[in-house]
Amino acid sequence: MNAPAPEFPTFPARTFLPSFLLGWGIGAALTFAVRAGAAMLLSAPCQGHTLLALLLPLLLGPGGLAFAAANWRRPGLAALGLGLVVASLLPALYVGARDIAVLRGEGCAGGYIVFAPAGGASVSSLSLPVGTTRDLTGRIGGYTRTTHPGTFTLQAQSSTPGITVTLPRTAVRAGEVFPVRITAAPDTGVNTYTVGVQATTTREGKVASASSSLDIDVRPAVSP
Repeated sequence: MNAPAPEFPTFPARTFLPSFLLGWGIGAALTFAVRAGAAMLLSAPCQGHTLLALLLPLLLGPGGLAFAAANWRRPGLAALGLGLVVASLLPALYVGARDIAVLRGEGCAGGYIVFAPAGGASVSSLSLPVGTTRDLTGRIGGYTRTTHPGTFTLQAQSSTPGITVTLPRTAVRAGEVFPVRITAAPDTGVNTYTVGVQATTTREGKVASASSSLDIDVRPAVSP
């Protein structure tokens, strides 16, 4: 009479390690082969590169895990699937994250503006009593002076006439800190309003922009 199969299969090192390394090698080879092929097909500097950076990690990770689960009782094939899973992290996810960082530095991911109180951390909202003024700083991110060496023109917007955004400087460079002054008029109603700053520049005939908004929570005036 045959003995029942063990509930949890064993994975001898002599079987597991070669198959695992083979799976990792296949995943790594696919990563660089697809990147090399796509580099010849993608002529635009930004179009399609983000999808390429995410494609292999998304395919190798879930695909390798599903393959390993389907062959759990076959140690060699299960190990090959686990090798694909590891390859989805290194090198696929590593080089993908690096590519996305390069794309952001080249302005492909668009720009943004970071608001912060002087010497403080970035903020997305601000409490402002009626009739008072707050000074903040702004900084253009998402672009570098290497990829966008020109100056950006600043423009402020407000959702209500009672909130005024003053920009002492209207021309700055990427990464440069500039002052932002926000004032709530004495007759401004207690509510939450939105203000924003937009920066635009032209490079090689193409317009690049960066913008961000800030929620202003107008509160009653502070009693003396």
